[in-house]
Amino acid sequence: MTDSARILVLNGPNLDILGRRDPAQYGTVTLGDIEDIVRGACEDAGFAVDFRQTNREGELVEWLHEALDDFAGVVINPAAYAHTSVALHDAVEALTVPVVEVHLSNTWKREPFRHVDHVATAATAVFAGAGADGYRLAVLHLATLLG
Repeated sequence: MTDSARILVLNGPNLDILGRRDPAQYGTVTLGDIEDIVRGACEDAGFAVDFRQTNREGELVEWLHEALDDFAGVVINPAAYAHTSVALHDAVEALTVPVVEVHLSNTWKREPFRHVDHVATAATAVFAGAGADGYRLAVLHLATLLG
């Protein structure tokens, strides 16, 4: 992997309050902790990384459009938007780079409305239920795909 390969890591709604939001479900890890994990995994894999979070669906769509020209791959945790957003599905589907979706919890063990995942049907791969380690696994998978 060349040092110039850049990946985009996107985080959706409510992930900015990790560590305070429903610790029984999500644990006490913070988004800052996850960013540290991602940066370490990217450094090991030879990636530069752009790590972002927003609570706004349209902003995620705009950021995904940046991956059309500026990034070798994408890791995305769309959070609740995975279950509601056809716009995110369409933005991911439009990409020619690999997109790996991450969910901290196993959405299949949760409420039935979380069993629908619009982003997953367009993503290259999905890691769900591995907690913060899912992000590291996603980066490793991208490294394999882009290797």
